[in-house]
Amino acid sequence: MSDSSIEANYVKSINGTDDIIRDNRPKVTFIGRSNVGKSSLINSLVGKKLARSSSRPGKTVKLDFFLVNKSLFFVDLPGYGYAKRNKDNLEHYRKLIAWYLFRSEVVHKLIVLIIDASIGITDYDRESINLLIDHHLPFVIAANKVDKLKMGERDRSLMAIKAECGDIPVIIYSSVTGEGKGALTNLVLKK
Repeated sequence: MSDSSIEANYVKSINGTDDIIRDNRPKVTFIGRSNVGKSSLINSLVGKKLARSSSRPGKTVKLDFFLVNKSLFFVDLPGYGYAKRNKDNLEHYRKLIAWYLFRSEVVHKLIVLIIDASIGITDYDRESINLLIDHHLPFVIAANKVDKLKMGERDRSLMAIKAECGDIPVIIYSSVTGEGKGALTNLVLKK
């Protein structure tokens, strides 16, 4: 599927309950630590700058909704873990993410847990994986930023990630080169 066949537009940002939660269109949610490239990955999937991205961790501070092909939403969540924010803000983000994923009325089509392939799976990622499994939510892992790894490092890192993930699907991804874009696009747009 080429970029030109994906229509995507920003709809709104929310900080809690909103009517968009009850919109019955499927929702594909993108989560991950601060600075793993969630917004850049969304932008690469749709082929245009849609989500706000920054080299500074913690740019996304609300739940950002994007309507894709008039049939589903991409939802960009704030990053978890490290971000240059005070403890109250970090706790607010943690609660907002947990509410949206586990207690809101959203029926999740798919959750894309994005990790930094050069760092591997962190304790924060493990906690997210366990919570997604415990709540029986459909998810895949996108190992982003593979373009930053040399071939030997890349093979070792990806083997370690896949070994730890077991049966969880892992998609190797680069927002820079487009590697993995076709595979992830097929998953998130699949009917």
